[in-house]
Amino acid sequence: MPSLRRFAEWRDVPSESREREFASALRRAKWFDERLHAFVEFSAADRQSSHSGQLQSQPYAAKDLFITGSHRPRAGLKEPILFEAKPAAALSLLDRAGARCLGFTAMTELAYEPSGYNAVCERARNPWNFGFVPGGSSSGSAVAVASGLVVFALGSDTGGSIRMPAHCCGVTGWKPTWGSVSAEGALPLAPFLDCVGLLARSAADLAPAADVLHGAQMLSRPIETIAVAADALQETEHPVRRACEDGIAALQALGVAISKVDALAAIAKIDEHALLIMQAEAARTHAQRLDSGELNPVLSKRLSKGLAIDDSALAASRAARPVLAGDFASFVLGDSDALILPVMPMRTPGWEDVDPASPRFSGRQLYALSRFCRFVNMLGWPAVAVPVGFDDRGLPVAIQIIGRAGSDRALIALAQAMQSRTDWHARVPAAIADLIADDETGAQ
Repeated sequence: MPSLRRFAEWRDVPSESREREFASALRRAKWFDERLHAFVEFSAADRQSSHSGQLQSQPYAAKDLFITGSHRPRAGLKEPILFEAKPAAALSLLDRAGARCLGFTAMTELAYEPSGYNAVCERARNPWNFGFVPGGSSSGSAVAVASGLVVFALGSDTGGSIRMPAHCCGVTGWKPTWGSVSAEGALPLAPFLDCVGLLARSAADLAPAADVLHGAQMLSRPIETIAVAADALQETEHPVRRACEDGIAALQALGVAISKVDALAAIAKIDEHALLIMQAEAARTHAQRLDSGELNPVLSKRLSKGLAIDDSALAASRAARPVLAGDFASFVLGDSDALILPVMPMRTPGWEDVDPASPRFSGRQLYALSRFCRFVNMLGWPAVAVPVGFDDRGLPVAIQIIGRAGSDRALIALAQAMQSRTDWHARVPAAIADLIADDETGAQ
């Protein structure tokens, strides 16, 4: 049976071997990508990293919305887009810590689509089953780490765009506390909600890079009590709910105290503001592109809706964040340290379910994909998405663990403790098992 142990143990590779291993990883990524379409561009020659940092020579990938000295992102479009920005701060931090950027990954158009569907460019493929979506908008980043092509990957999350691909591809995702990781040099969508975060196969792979991005911030106290959003779990499709319950049991086995709360009414109230801000800011961010011919008509129509939202309504929703966060902490979280609910309330959809040209397309289902995610961005709180099993079709399922602002490291540590006793994150994706087996025997 093939494995991905070598990727999870990159940190144990001797220093003198890492340059050779990076070259091998680049060759492997190019070979696998003929099937996966996770990358839009491989490593830029001008981007040098330290040879002595804490991430020494670890290969990583970056979602194709970051600007560098030589790279102009396409952000899911056919041609590079123009926007004025300094080189991406997140990539600079990782490079200084010794990590090596292997390439830039595929994404949905302007990061404004939750499934992974892209109407104008090659779509990244879910390595578990090519007939199903990889999640969006950080699609290629999730596919790259799920397939063992990089140790970790940068993504962005405005309403679930790290957590949903983590769910669909069976990897670990971290959406940080809003503003705690610099978004400088990343194409914005809705700046009040945008977060730059990470995906990796495991929390152990993710944690060192998260420490680099997060900087010298105080450690938060451990997560010892968790509230489960019981009403959200009840409204989730049974195969997904069953896996989530297994994940909750695994956390309970660690000694974490579990309680139940109802959260959907509060989430829906917060979500109204999240949607208004997302639509209004996305329209303002990309207004100049609406008549440029760069965008497909469906995306242009979606963006245009946000122009009807007036500035006073946008300002009011932004101003509501502190009150909404305080009320949610008091009346939903209560004395608990964190909240658990599914990442998605349904099984991963197939491509025909998300293609607007398909008779099976459902706009309501597309909207529902991020139903349990958007409110977290509105609160500005951190979350980790953690694999907890598989549905009845063999596709991965994840829960999200949401903590108060600043609890990022405690959430990642909890995920790491959980994964030390489970192996859901370590399984080999079925659709590329043959490639991994060939690679291990040197058959490529």
